[in-house]
Amino acid sequence: MKSYKFVNFSWDDAKAAALDPVGRLVYRSNILGDDQRITNTGGGNTSSKIVEKDPLTGQATEVLWVKGSGGDLRTSTRENFASLYQQKLLDLQQLYGARPDKGLKAPAEDDMVGMQAHATFNLNPRASSIDTPLHSFIPAKFVDHMHPNAIISIAASKHCEKLTQEIFGGEMAYVPWMRPGFELGLAMQTIVQQNPAVKSIMMGQHGFISWANEEKACYTYTLDCIEKASAFIEAKYQAKGGDAAAFGGANYATLTPEQRRATFAAILPWFRGQVSKAKRLIGTVQDDEKILRFVNSKDAARLAELGTSCPDHFLRTKIKPLYVNWNPQAEDTAALKQKLAAGLEAYRADYAAYYAKCKHANSPAMRDPNPTVVLIPGVGMIAWGKDKSESRVTAEFYNCAVEVMRGAEAIDTYISLPQQEAFDIEYWLLEEAKLKRMPAEKELARQVIIVVGAGSGIGKETAHRLVKEGAHIVCVDMKVETAQATAKEITDKYGLGIGVAGTGLSSCGPALGLAANITDRASVRAMLDDVALAYGGFDSICVTAGVFWPSDTTGHIPDDKWAFTFGVNVTGSYIVGDEALKTWKEQGLKGQLVLTTSANAAVAKKGSLAYDCSKAAANHLVRELAMELAPLVRVNGVAPATVVQGSAMFPRDRVIGSLAKYNIPYTDDEATDSLVRKLAQFYADRTLTKAPITPADQAEAYFLLVSQRLSKTTGQIVTVDGGLHEAFLR
Repeated sequence: MKSYKFVNFSWDDAKAAALDPVGRLVYRSNILGDDQRITNTGGGNTSSKIVEKDPLTGQATEVLWVKGSGGDLRTSTRENFASLYQQKLLDLQQLYGARPDKGLKAPAEDDMVGMQAHATFNLNPRASSIDTPLHSFIPAKFVDHMHPNAIISIAASKHCEKLTQEIFGGEMAYVPWMRPGFELGLAMQTIVQQNPAVKSIMMGQHGFISWANEEKACYTYTLDCIEKASAFIEAKYQAKGGDAAAFGGANYATLTPEQRRATFAAILPWFRGQVSKAKRLIGTVQDDEKILRFVNSKDAARLAELGTSCPDHFLRTKIKPLYVNWNPQAEDTAALKQKLAAGLEAYRADYAAYYAKCKHANSPAMRDPNPTVVLIPGVGMIAWGKDKSESRVTAEFYNCAVEVMRGAEAIDTYISLPQQEAFDIEYWLLEEAKLKRMPAEKELARQVIIVVGAGSGIGKETAHRLVKEGAHIVCVDMKVETAQATAKEITDKYGLGIGVAGTGLSSCGPALGLAANITDRASVRAMLDDVALAYGGFDSICVTAGVFWPSDTTGHIPDDKWAFTFGVNVTGSYIVGDEALKTWKEQGLKGQLVLTTSANAAVAKKGSLAYDCSKAAANHLVRELAMELAPLVRVNGVAPATVVQGSAMFPRDRVIGSLAKYNIPYTDDEATDSLVRKLAQFYADRTLTKAPITPADQAEAYFLLVSQRLSKTTGQIVTVDGGLHEAFLR
């Protein structure tokens, strides 16, 4: 086995031998995509030319299996690959007609993508990608097209062609920047026909493509190219001074971890509000050593302004990031906000000018002009996206861009794509068509919702209900273990999404588990700051936490338990709302607060004195907070009747006590589930609907109140009690 320093060699002969040809293509793709030094998330594609039986003629025919449009090599399955008749793809060259000038695209170029569908083999529904001609027109059985940072560093260097020859000799050819597609495939075909010794091609400002007629050899050669490029770059990098001299050396010092956390917490909700005026965005922060080395450097401002090079990068990161020239040692957070505000204004104007200068008559309308990447000296990077997965991928891609700039500057001078070429990728009609084919966003997409009490019962059910509608859920409970357990249930079901997860709070996906004591303002503030660091801010809060302390047989309840009951059921909700308002005001985005009261708030009931009085107070707290938080935040309440099933307030001993209290027959050795059903049905029989109240019934009410379905409703209590007539309005 070969030894590699800069990439992972993962090929397993035994695994590969047990697979069919398409299975080996999937296997090769997965192990290539699993190493971020080989290709980025969603980037690159692989192919195999396989002889199969034609379903119509029964004759053997050559089929190109190639990664289809969209998808990620690391996670791709057989369903992510398109299959096309190889000869039909080659025959498309006869339809292409006159070739346009080098590097320019005729309308026929994009039309050819639609023509590829006519070459589909065996009714495979997976759409082929724009890179399909690259794989088809290279006369080798196995082809890899990757986007390694090391190779792109060479591709994005001023003297790319010369460096390619110096590093790889005659086995790697060079083609200047051309947008992926039919024309590039023809150019590569010509190169191979004229240079039989060529085994790979450097694609200017893009990546590289390599091939072989044996599958393991193709995989190994792909790694060999990346290893050779990486070794060359690292030798030059170290000779120039290594990390200490990277990007011209340090211009600013890094703040301490505590200072970075405080800075991010102070600016993120406000900044989220600034960039979310059109559509809400979800953030990812990064402050590791590599990104700090870049943002703190002397060359950061110059390189950031140049923008990214590889088209895969700026489709996520936009043509360039927003770099904020803030001195972390001499300026405070207020100054940072002022510079961010001014930077945003200038960025939007610059983006509008870029669009106006480069647009064509048929270009799509200008997209959101806000930056998706923000660089702050001493602190790190903020990346934005429509959801956590997209913002993580955006962060990952800009990390790739930083590595590309590091490599290019070590061996030469970094260059970016010309603005017009960048625009033609960003506003490519084929990309626009792909965006339009995306499914509609879910009802609570782009929303971050905190569910307090998510460790069990109504809170857990509410968390699961809201994530189904596309929300990001922050599961909060007194015990971090129970909060994280609910968050894990969600991520196990929905996944973490694509992209490099990172570390700490930035590693979260659609759900996050945090601990908080809602009777402690400092604990609530720390939790809200954690939410800001994880997602950039939040939109709604559902407080489902509550406690019940029964009176003794004389009707007495100890003073400390009375205070405890009011502390959790009333004061805790007030603290959450009052502390959250500070963040809501910073964001300037409308939000929702939903508190949990109870049917007991309106019905006097023996044995629950403290609980009933606290819930009556919570009812009025809803009305008072609705007044205090208007018009920015709508405040409503959900008033359940007794929920026994799945409730943390009904352990076995309390269920037995209630059964005894109401003279409901039971046995000491009876299963808990049976006891719970008996008690739940007893409560149900007191209602008009005669059906037990479940956590799912309550979760539906929370969903309605945090959605926009009741957007004009505030200060109200929604009862979910099965028709408890004693609680009717009076």
